[in-house]
Amino acid sequence: MEYEAVIGLETHVQIKTRSKMFTSVAYKFAEAPNTLTDPVVWALPGVLPVLNFEAIRKTIELGLMFGCTIPEITKWDRKNYFYPDSPKNYQLSQYDQPLCLGGGVEIEMEGANGSEMGAHRVVKLTRIHLEEDVGKLTHFAHDSLVDYNRAGTPLMEIVSEPDMHSADEVFAYLNAIRNTVSFAGISDCDMEKGQMRCDVNVSLRPKGSDKLGVKVEMKNINSTSNVRNCINYEIRRQRECLESGVPIVQETRRWDAALGITQSMRNKEDAHDYRYFPDPDLLPVKITPELLDSIRADLVEMPFDRQRRYMSDFGLPYSLTSVLCHDRELCNYYEASLKAYPKNPKATANMIVNDLQRELYAKLQQQSSQEEDVFEETERKSVEHSKHLEECLLTPEKLAGLVEIIDAAVISKQMAKEVFVEMFATGKTAAEIVKQRNLAQNSDTSELEEFCRKAIEANPKAVAEFKAGNEKAINALIGPVMKASKGKANPAVLLPILKGLIK
Repeated sequence: MEYEAVIGLETHVQIKTRSKMFTSVAYKFAEAPNTLTDPVVWALPGVLPVLNFEAIRKTIELGLMFGCTIPEITKWDRKNYFYPDSPKNYQLSQYDQPLCLGGGVEIEMEGANGSEMGAHRVVKLTRIHLEEDVGKLTHFAHDSLVDYNRAGTPLMEIVSEPDMHSADEVFAYLNAIRNTVSFAGISDCDMEKGQMRCDVNVSLRPKGSDKLGVKVEMKNINSTSNVRNCINYEIRRQRECLESGVPIVQETRRWDAALGITQSMRNKEDAHDYRYFPDPDLLPVKITPELLDSIRADLVEMPFDRQRRYMSDFGLPYSLTSVLCHDRELCNYYEASLKAYPKNPKATANMIVNDLQRELYAKLQQQSSQEEDVFEETERKSVEHSKHLEECLLTPEKLAGLVEIIDAAVISKQMAKEVFVEMFATGKTAAEIVKQRNLAQNSDTSELEEFCRKAIEANPKAVAEFKAGNEKAINALIGPVMKASKGKANPAVLLPILKGLIK
């Protein structure tokens, strides 16, 4: 029998706020264990939670970006369970009245050769709700330690419908969420720091059936590549079970990246196992039309919408927009450059995507060369290079100046590569470097004509081939002229001189 995988995700994203969800304590990654706590985090008797309005606002913001419905009333519930990562023995979450309902995430599948736009579709969402994160457990051979610094951090949970059918779709879905959330400044989504985690639900059913199979959950997978590998393995495991007559049980499994397998942890809980009930210390929250209007007014353009706009308005190819439009800092840099020099948007985009990115990543690689790279390089780069862009000595206006003098034929494109590297390292303008190093192209026709005559005399074979109709033969004459002019001959002036002298 042929089977179809049905996949749904619960994606947890830490929200970037100054304080935790129900207390004023700050949260920072990699602080000394158990130093970012207070009586609310420890759940000491008599303490009361206070809502973090910024976390609520940012959750609604993402909901509006994904086309969710925002109910007028939302409330908070206690999700009861006994586990060392929660000193309260319950988690403050939302059960039946979440902040966001419905909506969907636009995803793009990989194109035919990886450089072309792939098919787009929308993955349906069930809800987005807000809750508090729990502490972090570190397991050793004979004991476990818990750090409550992370406990209480605002955490949004994005719950999809069982609307995906392959690991590649899930990979595209997670990338779309990460790009949108980080673009909006809601979270950095650094999976290495636990800012984005996901639980994956996988079931198999006979192809063509509309009835769902038995669901198996994989918990807290820490990178998109691990998610893909985990799903592919679990689909194979469940198919083998079904084909051999072994029943699949509803359970929670963990992904062992070293072994490349999933392993059973415990039976999967149902909602009634958590004994949800409304939190008696937190009143329901009313979402007013005025609040929604103010959030809508501040919404950023969605990455895919911006990509389509760049392609239509600026004539940029997919290969450039697929890099630019999923990084807010790069987009801001690009648009600031265009404001300074709007006449060649494609050349500006090329320089940012190829030259600027290359130098930023080289700097990042140099700084992290001694570190063990456990997580995906693309994830690390997407988080860290934005900081280097803010500190970059090569401002958008200076980059625009370089594009402008290239267009004016002051220097060649080849020479511009050297100028760019020096601009990135020193922060000097292109005009300063060109003047200091005397790099301006030579457009003196009388001097270039003399260089051309000598090249023609020294290369009779190339001249004969050109006269016989081989247009490319003239390239053999350009090299000697460039050498004689020390690389300064202006090609736009040089070619007409050569052709005129030969004829």
